[in-house]
Amino acid sequence: MSADCPDHPAPHPLATARSLLFVPADRPERLPKALASGADAVIVDLEDAVAPAARPAARIALAQAWQSLRSASRRQVAVRINAVGTADHADDLALVRELAPARLDCLVVPKAEGPGSLAAVAAALPLGTRMALVPLIESAAGAAQVDAIAHAPGVLRLALGHIDLQADLGMLCGPDEAELAPLRWSLVLASRRAGLPPPADGVTTALADGARLAADTARARRFGFGGKLCIHPAQVAGVHAGFAPTVAERDWALRVLQADAAAHGGACSVDGKMVDAPVIALAQRLLRAVQAPP
Repeated sequence: MSADCPDHPAPHPLATARSLLFVPADRPERLPKALASGADAVIVDLEDAVAPAARPAARIALAQAWQSLRSASRRQVAVRINAVGTADHADDLALVRELAPARLDCLVVPKAEGPGSLAAVAAALPLGTRMALVPLIESAAGAAQVDAIAHAPGVLRLALGHIDLQADLGMLCGPDEAELAPLRWSLVLASRRAGLPPPADGVTTALADGARLAADTARARRFGFGGKLCIHPAQVAGVHAGFAPTVAERDWALRVLQADAAAHGGACSVDGKMVDAPVIALAQRLLRAVQAPP
C-alpha cells in the first residue's frame, strides 16, 4: 500500500516516522509520556516487552488506556501484537478487533515470514476493517521473503528486528554490525521496489551510549532507512538529529540548486563535480528534509 492509510486523506504518521518509540503495554502510564516525548510514532508492545504471564493484564490495561487517548493521538500509535502461531496471537487480535472502531489503524507484526502470515492477520479483522501493517523482518524465513512481504496487501512500511534475526541465524555481529549489511540493503531495496516509504532500522540496546546511537543512526541513514525503532524516550532526539541533513549537506544542496538555476538547465558543476539530474534530485530531497520534517 502507499504511505496513505485508506481511511485518511493525509499520510499515515508511521509511514514517514523517523523515531518509533516502544512502550510496554503493561505500563499504560508511560503512553502519554511517550506521546509527549517528541517521538514521531509510538508502538505499544504486547510482545517482547511484556512477560507472557503479564500479557492478559496488559491487554486489559491497553484497552482502558486507549479510551483516554485523544482521537488525534490514537493515529500516532501502533500496537505490536504477538506473532502468528504463538499462544497470545488470537487474544491480541481479539483486542485489536475491539480497538479498531476506536481508531486503531496500524499493527506491527513481529516475525513476519511471508505474505501468508500478514493475510492471516488481515483475515482475522472484521469485514471492511482497513489496518496498516508494519512487518518486522527478524528471522531467516522473513529475510528470504522480504520482497514478497513488501508487496503484500496492507503493508505500510518494513522494519528490521535485527536482534531476533541474529539469534535466529546464530550470528555474532561486531559492534558495527557489518555482517548485517546485506540484509539492510535488501530491506531498502524491497521497500523501493514495492513503492513503500524507506524502512525503519532496528533498536540500539545501549541506552546510555549516545555515541553508539549516533553511529547506528548514521549507518541507517547511509543505507537509505528513513527511521529507527527506539526503546527509550532519551533516544528520540538523537535519532532525529541523525536523520536530519547536516549544515554542510544543506549548504551543498543550496549551492547545487543555485548553480542549476544559473545554468538554466545547462551543464554546470559544484565543488569541481558535475551536476546532473540525480544530483539535483538529491539536493532537492535534502532541502525537503530540512523544511518539512516528519
